[in-house]
Amino acid sequence: MNLYIGKNYLSFLENSIIIGIIMIFSFSSCTKLVEVNGPTTSVNKDYVYNSDATAVAVLNGIYAKMSSGALLDGPNVCSFMPLFPGLSADEFTLFANTGTNIQAFYINALTNTTSPNIWSNTYPYIFTVNSAIEGLETSTGLTPAIKKQLMGEAKFLRAFFYFYLVNLYDNVPLVLTTDYKVNSLISRTDKEDVYKQMIIDLKDAITLLSEDYLDTNVKNVTNERVAPVKWAADALLARVYLYHKDYADAITESNLVINHSALYSLVSLDEVFLANSHEAIWQLTPVNNGWNTEDARLFILPSSGPNDAWPVYLSNNILNAFELGDMRRSKWVDSVILESDGITYYFPYKYKNAVLDNPVTEYKMMLRLAEQYLIRAEAKSEQGDLDGAIMDLNKIRNRAGVDNYNGEINKAQVASAILHEREVELFSEFGHRWLDLKRTNNIDGVMATVAVQKGGSWTSDFKLYPISDYDLQYDKNLVQNPGY
Repeated sequence: MNLYIGKNYLSFLENSIIIGIIMIFSFSSCTKLVEVNGPTTSVNKDYVYNSDATAVAVLNGIYAKMSSGALLDGPNVCSFMPLFPGLSADEFTLFANTGTNIQAFYINALTNTTSPNIWSNTYPYIFTVNSAIEGLETSTGLTPAIKKQLMGEAKFLRAFFYFYLVNLYDNVPLVLTTDYKVNSLISRTDKEDVYKQMIIDLKDAITLLSEDYLDTNVKNVTNERVAPVKWAADALLARVYLYHKDYADAITESNLVINHSALYSLVSLDEVFLANSHEAIWQLTPVNNGWNTEDARLFILPSSGPNDAWPVYLSNNILNAFELGDMRRSKWVDSVILESDGITYYFPYKYKNAVLDNPVTEYKMMLRLAEQYLIRAEAKSEQGDLDGAIMDLNKIRNRAGVDNYNGEINKAQVASAILHEREVELFSEFGHRWLDLKRTNNIDGVMATVAVQKGGSWTSDFKLYPISDYDLQYDKNLVQNPGY
C-alpha cells in the first residue's frame, strides 16, 4: 500500500486527469463539453483545483479507470468484485485448466502472495479522492456549484471504496490524508471507525450532490446516469446501514430512493441493465474501445464453451436456486451446448452485448433499485415488520414472474427468503453473494460443503482475504488476517 503513497500517487493522479479529459471529449455526442487546454503534464494540487476543467477531469478519470479494468485482471473494485468473490462463494464453476491465481480464489486456498490484490489496487483511488477533497477544500478558483458537486462525488467515492475494503478484509487502514509520512506508518483501523467514516462521508455527500444527473461538464442536467447524485448516496448509505445493523436508518434511506418515482422504477428484466435504465441509480460508461461492458465480455461464453480466456460459468448451486417459473432463469441465464460431448454450460446473461464494435447499449450497473427493495425488506424484517418485509420481497418476486411468498411468517423464515431472493436477483453482481453469506453468518454452513465440491477445504478464517506480503513489507504496523 505505502509504496503507492510515496512513489506512485502523483502518477495515478496525473493519469486520472488525463483520462478524465479524454473521457470528456469521448462523449461529445451526448453533451456540450467544456473547452480544455492540452493534458496536464505536471501535477500540482493548487493548479488542478483552480480550474473547473481539470478538477472535473480528476473525478471523470476515476470513473474511467474504474470502468476500464478487465474482470480477469481484477485491478480495481469494479473489475474485481463481480468475479473473484463469486468464485470464492458458490456462484461460479471454474474451467479446470485455469491458472493458479484465479484457482486459489475458487478453491478457497488464498495465500499472502496470491494476486490480484484488491487492497493495493484500491488505495490509490482513495489517495486520489483524498487529494480531491483536500484540493477542493482550499480551492478559490472553481465555480461554486461545480466545487460542491465534486466534493460530494469525492466523499461518495471514498465511502464506496472503503465499503468493499472493510467487507473483504475487516479492519483496514483508514487513510484520510495524502501525507505519505503519516500513511506509511498507519495501522489497521477498527472497522467500526471505518463504518463511522463511511456514514459521515455519505451524509456529507447527500447534502452536496445534485438531485439531478449532470453531464461530464458537471453543468447541465442529463439523462445519463453515470455520475453519483444525491440518490446514489442515499442508496449506498442504506446499504451501509444494513450491513452495520442500523435497520431503522436503512429503511429511512431506502425509502427516499424507492419513493423517488420520478427517477426510479422497477423495469422489465430485459431493460434492467440497459444504458440509463430507470432502475439504474448509478452506472459507469464503457470506455474500452469497441466494447460494451467487461461483464458481458467475460461472462458470455463462446460456442466452443469455457476455456482459458472464458474460464467461468455458473455453478449448479445458483442454477438450482431458481424457483420454477422464475423468469430470471430464462432472461438472465444463457447457455452453450458442446457438440463434442453434449455438455451444457450456463453463464450470466444480464449483460447481453459482447460483440466488438457493436453500438453501446449497456452500461456497467453500480447501484440499482431492486437492491433497495431487498435492503428495505431485510431491515423491516429485522425490525419485526414481517408484513412490510414480505410486501417488498414480493415486489421483486413478482417482477420475475414468481408467486408471492407463501412460507411461514416468522423472522427466521422471512430472513431466509430474503437471502434467497438476493441470491437469485443479484448473482454475478459485485460479490453480493459472498458478502451476504458473511454478514448473515451463513458462510460457514454453506462453504463447508461448497468448498469441498470445488476441490478445496474450508475454515472460517477464509471468509477474510489475506493482506499481501507486498503491503506487509512496506508498513510494519500492519498485521495479517488470521489463518494466513
